Amino acid sequence: MNLARHSITATNPVQIFDTRFEADCQIFTTTTPAGFAVYQTWPLKLIRKREFTGGTLLAAVPCHTSSLLFLLGGGRSPLYPPNKVVIWDDAVGEEVAELEFRERVRGLACRRGWLAVSFRRRIVLFEVGETIIRRTEYDTCDNPRGLLAMATGAYSTLLAFPGRQMGHVQLVHLPPCIPPTPVGPPPSVPPSRPPPPPSKHPVSIIAAHDSSLNTLTVPQSGRMLATTSSRGTLVRIWDTLSGKLIRVFRRGSDKAEIYGVAFRPDEKEVCVWSDKGTVHVFSLMSGPSNRQSSLSPLASLIPYFDSEWSYAQYRIPAQASHISLSSSTSSSRSPTADITDEEKCMVGWIEAPSDRSESGRDPLMEYQLIALTYSGGWYRLSLPQGTSNISSLSAGGTPLSSSPPKASSHSRPRTNSVSSITSRTEKGKERERDKDRKDNRELILQEYRKYGRWDGWG
Repeated sequence: MNLARHSITATNPVQIFDTRFEADCQIFTTTTPAGFAVYQTWPLKLIRKREFTGGTLLAAVPCHTSSLLFLLGGGRSPLYPPNKVVIWDDAVGEEVAELEFRERVRGLACRRGWLAVSFRRRIVLFEVGETIIRRTEYDTCDNPRGLLAMATGAYSTLLAFPGRQMGHVQLVHLPPCIPPTPVGPPPSVPPSRPPPPPSKHPVSIIAAHDSSLNTLTVPQSGRMLATTSSRGTLVRIWDTLSGKLIRVFRRGSDKAEIYGVAFRPDEKEVCVWSDKGTVHVFSLMSGPSNRQSSLSPLASLIPYFDSEWSYAQYRIPAQASHISLSSSTSSSRSPTADITDEEKCMVGWIEAPSDRSESGRDPLMEYQLIALTYSGGWYRLSLPQGTSNISSLSAGGTPLSSSPPKASSHSRPRTNSVSSITSRTEKGKERERDKDRKDNRELILQEYRKYGRWDGWG
């Protein structure tokens, strides 16, 4: 039988300009050259998509799980000018308002009833209701990243942004955040009450770093603040009421660009991710969970030895090998240039059933991580529960929906020795491996999928 020769060509690579979670990580938004899409975080599901033909978007910022989104134009052919914020109501599928400024918008933060817009040297606050009212503005130091963070939990009040001096953070307290309106039957648990007012006036300035700030993050309650600097080696956790430094975590010893920090909803752990492609998890609880140097007794002389290192990590595999078969894209591209940054990612916390639940009983819920790469990778990661649960992915019993790119390192199984000398040597090596596994535990990959396309190939 004579068959014609056909060539197999790769589909176009996924191009994601921006991806971000809403406050509770129940949904996330993604902007691509086609428009924007809203996904359910877990189980991963495309909720809706909006396609535009007149230009591209830089970001679509969700306001909790409501139908309101704040759109920013960007890319080579922006749909909106860079000095505009467009309020989009997805319930009606159209623009309902827009805010125009004299300079480029650098960043946004929102919660129920409030919107904060950051510029190069100022922050402008708006109250969002039936109408949008400009309330006030604050001066900042040079803020090219548009950093700002807003607490989004019920009755929270905190807004954090760079102060007038480099490395400083200014704290402002807004009116308490309105709790969400309950949907469906009344809950069995009574609604939470507003916390009592603080006994003393909270601080307004925190001198966080000597160098410029790189990220600002607050939990939903606003009780803490996580800061990182341009050096990318340390993560500092602050008490926002007293302004005191609570913990100092070390991401690594070499310089890196930290992309983000996320608090666990119960505020017992925090995760950090950077351009090194590794997600680090630190414990905020007192105890020996985080790794520490064996030279920690010398911390009074050399502060480096007093550092706390992450107790669990996961290295996201390189995406270039499975994104495209023919394109020769560079790894150092900006999403504003209409080209995907392969190493950039976003990480958030979710609650999911544990694979350690007993059959016949209600599943135990546990906190897990969702990592979204700008090349379209969706990773669901679980925390290690002791060394016996981290050596093999198959022990979890959770099937993968598709195969992710392979990591470069593999652990070799232990083999039985036949001589006593070899046995002692192997035992010594095994003890070293056990120590390494204890000191450097890995997050467990539970599920891998692709997102960012809705043309049937994603």
